[in-house]
Amino acid sequence: MDQAQTLSEDRIPLNLYAVVWFPFACGYFLSYLFRTINAMISPDLVRDLGVNPSELGLLTSAYLISFALFQLPLGVLLDRFGPRRVNAALLLCAAAGAGLFAAAQNLPGLVIARTLIGFGVSACLMSAIKAFVLWFPMSRLATVNGWLLAAGGLGAMTATAPVEAALKLTDWRGVFVALAGVALAVAALVFFVVPDKKDSNSRESAAELLSGIRKVFANGFFWRLGLLLTFVMGGFMSIQGLWFAPWLRDVVGLSRPQVAETLLLLAIATTLGFALLGSGADRLARFGIDPQSTMKLTVGVSIVLFFLIVIGVKSVWIPVVYTFCATGSMLIYPILSKHFPKQLAGRVNTALNLLAFLGAFAAQWGIGVVINLWPASESGYALAGYRAAFGMMLGLQLVSFALVIFSRKQSDRPVTPQ
Repeated sequence: MDQAQTLSEDRIPLNLYAVVWFPFACGYFLSYLFRTINAMISPDLVRDLGVNPSELGLLTSAYLISFALFQLPLGVLLDRFGPRRVNAALLLCAAAGAGLFAAAQNLPGLVIARTLIGFGVSACLMSAIKAFVLWFPMSRLATVNGWLLAAGGLGAMTATAPVEAALKLTDWRGVFVALAGVALAVAALVFFVVPDKKDSNSRESAAELLSGIRKVFANGFFWRLGLLLTFVMGGFMSIQGLWFAPWLRDVVGLSRPQVAETLLLLAIATTLGFALLGSGADRLARFGIDPQSTMKLTVGVSIVLFFLIVIGVKSVWIPVVYTFCATGSMLIYPILSKHFPKQLAGRVNTALNLLAFLGAFAAQWGIGVVINLWPASESGYALAGYRAAFGMMLGLQLVSFALVIFSRKQSDRPVTPQ
């Protein structure tokens, strides 16, 4: 009887996928497309603007820092006003940022525009996760989150070979004009299609909302998993979003069309990783294998594969499998969503996102700074620069992974509502 009741509670009506999951998935698709598109257009930006690796890293990571810095106020807004209104309003800012990017004539203009884009899509993932906590069974949270992140993987796929094909019809400015229109359409979809959940808006006072943030950041279990997310997911995002493209060119020796094809493979691996590892973790949990164990295994394998990338093993398949396994770090979101009360869901996940995107910003810019310490040749950047920059990221991943593996603390117990 209990098993039948559990299966019944696990069923999700199809209309919820149509009116809740799909609109938010469209937003996250666009968010990931904006995040990773600079990897494909970076040669055009270097040609048109003459930027060095450090400046290119700053330009691309401007998205990440604005995204990260808005996460804590975003958590309060999501818990106070609900995900539909917040996400739709911010997507209008993303549309404006894309339009400004298309019109910018210099590096400062592009940095400002990309900062606005990052701000505008900063709610796409967190608003979706908040809505899923409200609408879907907690036992299916890793599954629907995984499918959402797979939609982001489709955005990364679109930022590779399809963007390369589009650049044969127009330039990067034309691409961003089109993206501005898409952002407006997705904002309308979220606002007019997604329903409001009854009592989804918080009645907490401002002081109580801020107290919830303090409760999250005072939790030791949050910090151990959060630091792992910072260096694994943050490092993965920074490299996939920019540095894998020149690495494939300079270390593996691929041509630009081959780079585009390989980036497409990486995006496919991202999509499959998010989709399969999320649903797989929920299925394994029914057999007594908790999501933490699944996360630790996949993240551990990703770190081993990243070591092979650091030492310069020339294979496109190592980055592909690394990408698939690194997506296992996204299981940290549902793990911590279950660790805290539902009313803190927005603040928990935006706090996590703050750490992940600060890590991605620091890595994306910092890798460029380190690579720039070695003189570039006509064919590309120095191999020693890649090894030093990627090696620093590997060291941080190893330390954070060890903290999770070897820590057994009282704070691992779920936080109870008060």
